[in-house]
Amino acid sequence: MKPDPGQICFGLSLGLDRSSMATFLQLCGERDFAEIFAGRLSEAEILTLADHVMGLVRRHLSEDEYHRIFLKDRRHDPQDTDQPERDGHSNDLSG
Repeated sequence: MKPDPGQICFGLSLGLDRSSMATFLQLCGERDFAEIFAGRLSEAEILTLADHVMGLVRRHLSEDEYHRIFLKDRRHDPQDTDQPERDGHSNDLSG
């Protein structure tokens, strides 16, 4: 289902805020928007945004969720736990 920007509304309730944020994030992930927006950010803005978002990701997702859900790393699926780590390195989110 395509996200509906008309459904975005913040500040009325936590449930609506969460639903609106999910829609907002989906819209941010649209290729055309992401490429245009990223192309207009300064280096400082890129670093600030990346640091802030990754800080929230570290706070609210486990390492497994980060790999499995965000990175779509199938080696972190509960059904497939016997796969070795990529490049022999741990992908610790602690930064």
